[in-house]
Amino acid sequence: MFMIVKKERLTPLVYRMEVEAPRVAESALPGQFLIVRTEEKGERVPLTISDYDPGRGTVTIVTQEIGASTKDICSFEEGQSFADVVGPLGMPSEFVGKTPEQLAGQRYVFIAGGVGAAPVFPQVKWLHSRGVPVDVIIGAKTSSLLIYKEEMAMCCDNLYICTDDGSEGFHGMVTGLLENLVLEQGRQYTMSVAIGPMIMMKFAALTAKRLGLPITVSLNTLMVDGTGMCGACRVTVGGKTRFACVEGPEFDGYEVDFDEAMRRQTMYRSEEKEAGPHICKIDIRN
Repeated sequence: MFMIVKKERLTPLVYRMEVEAPRVAESALPGQFLIVRTEEKGERVPLTISDYDPGRGTVTIVTQEIGASTKDICSFEEGQSFADVVGPLGMPSEFVGKTPEQLAGQRYVFIAGGVGAAPVFPQVKWLHSRGVPVDVIIGAKTSSLLIYKEEMAMCCDNLYICTDDGSEGFHGMVTGLLENLVLEQGRQYTMSVAIGPMIMMKFAALTAKRLGLPITVSLNTLMVDGTGMCGACRVTVGGKTRFACVEGPEFDGYEVDFDEAMRRQTMYRSEEKEAGPHICKIDIRN
């Protein structure tokens, strides 16, 4: 059993949990995910790893209440245990395999939309601990939905806040702030990473391309069973069919067919609506 040692509410619908899973914590790397089952016959829910502590033997997950299964996960309290926590799964972030010499001279900018700030955090933390300059943009619809501000500020060089309604930080979209940083403030980056809603990543990739800035995106929102067997995470990348949960979840943002990916996200909405509360939604859950 995998006990929840700490739980906190980040926004009205988003919860962070620290869970005992020593073997996962020992092997986890930035960019990877895990599978949670609340009970023996429960749905397999893929969640990106938001942090890991090998010393404590814990991993951190951030879950947004969307469908029945994510609400079930969020209903668990400290001291209770999940039936299964399996991982780490997926490929780690590309920079993890680089040598210190290859990382020298690099400067990253991360673009985190909504709950995408959670999987961004371990990546920023990993790079910062190795002396790589990192700037972070966190965006949300309004200030009450911003998460990981304090944590991110402690492990990045510059933190920029962006809200659609202007309630905090830059008034506008994360793409507008990225353009402002590069074109008006003269910030120079060698690589960008965007994690968040699919539509945000699509336009972040288009903006990065206009700026001549390489970009990596995470397609974790497509994953369902976490093994590639269900086929729900199929996506076209560079003209080839790829499986986000086994070959990703991170890919070159220039090459992802975002329109296809967004269509795939809506495939089962009519069935979910007809089934009502008796079917678990397939929407994911950072």
